[in-house]
Amino acid sequence: MGAHGSNLEAIMEQDMHHWYNKFMRESPSGLITLFELKSMLQMNGMTEEASSYVDQVFHTFDMDGDGYIDFVEYIAAISLLLKGEINQKLKWYFKLFDQDGNGKIDKDEMETIFKAIQDITRSYEIPPEDIVTLVYEKVDVNGEGELTLEEFISGAREHPDIMEMLSKMMDLTHVLEIIVRGQKTKPGLN
Repeated sequence: MGAHGSNLEAIMEQDMHHWYNKFMRESPSGLITLFELKSMLQMNGMTEEASSYVDQVFHTFDMDGDGYIDFVEYIAAISLLLKGEINQKLKWYFKLFDQDGNGKIDKDEMETIFKAIQDITRSYEIPPEDIVTLVYEKVDVNGEGELTLEEFISGAREHPDIMEMLSKMMDLTHVLEIIVRGQKTKPGLN
């Protein structure tokens, strides 16, 4: 995770009381709405894909589906991303990719998320179509054009290059740092 990981790890070492006080200072209601998250991330001018991706991230962090990220969900999300087991992270990635919630990821869903990530990070090194093609060539063993959770997890675990690429692209530490600090500046300008 590089520099982002070390910054967040230092933040995570602070005691829970400190975290709670900070969270309540930044979100006095004790809740973060989707609108507030987008404001924190300065989503103005972002593409529709990027906005949709943040929606999907929000909804996966909002574990009880009440439309808010509360302190417990916030800590759980940070803990999962920083300290979660590989299978836990892969299940979370799968949920993020599975935009329609049908239990399968199709190529369009995966490509949409990768485009959105690139729009947010401003990193366009590899075209999303190429990434999706690579993933499906290696992981879609049945050739159906869709991945089940089991295929996704086993495929990522069996192909270290896929796992590394997913980990790098799905690294949300910059998003979490902005939430933690309540920054109103653009990511990367810390």
